[in-house]
Amino acid sequence: MRQDWSHLLFLHWQVSPEVIQQRLPKGLFVDSFEGEAYLGVVPFFMEKIRPSYCPSAPGLSWFQELNLRTYVYDKHGKPGVWFFTLDCNQWLAVKIARSLFHLPYNHAKMTSEQLSDQLVYTSKRSGDSINQVFQYPQKLTTQQIAKLGSLEFFLLERYRLFSQRKNGSIYEGRVHHQPYQYQHLDRTPQPTRLFSLCNFTEPETPPMSAIIAATVSVNIHPLKLSI
Repeated sequence: MRQDWSHLLFLHWQVSPEVIQQRLPKGLFVDSFEGEAYLGVVPFFMEKIRPSYCPSAPGLSWFQELNLRTYVYDKHGKPGVWFFTLDCNQWLAVKIARSLFHLPYNHAKMTSEQLSDQLVYTSKRSGDSINQVFQYPQKLTTQQIAKLGSLEFFLLERYRLFSQRKNGSIYEGRVHHQPYQYQHLDRTPQPTRLFSLCNFTEPETPPMSAIIAATVSVNIHPLKLSI
């Protein structure tokens, strides 16, 4: 598949590696940076989603997504992303992602609006009563690429996702895009509702890292059994 990811906001909190490991399926192991593990809250927009060599479909190929993720590796040492939830406001995308990619997508009501140079991004999980409101710059004013070995590289440059079927089998899917052009933001309080929705303790501090990134065009490769 092909798709664009835009208006990306990466918010990360440090979480005990042992706490995260308890929530991972057999065969995956929590990845850490200098002994610290992370949970990331990532609101963004999915755009121009379509099968390779096919056009996008108006009304179906654009939507918002909000996920809670961590970083893992498999028994062969291959690094990737593990999602605890992916909230989305496109019902068909939820259905397809659950069935074809075995990912924990959830329905949500989501809106966005422009406020001067800021984007106001709102999400409320279906069945939940709490709105999550993120406000962040629409555009980068400075740009840089993460250096190999840096924390930013650890958090941003991930090109594999893992998922699990109901029978317990672990699958992996490769993604490809140009390295993120990113910019740090001030560390201010941010919504952490996804933590409790996924049965984690909500942090009481601002994220230790807040980053926005420019739009990337992404190739999504077919899932394959991780062996």
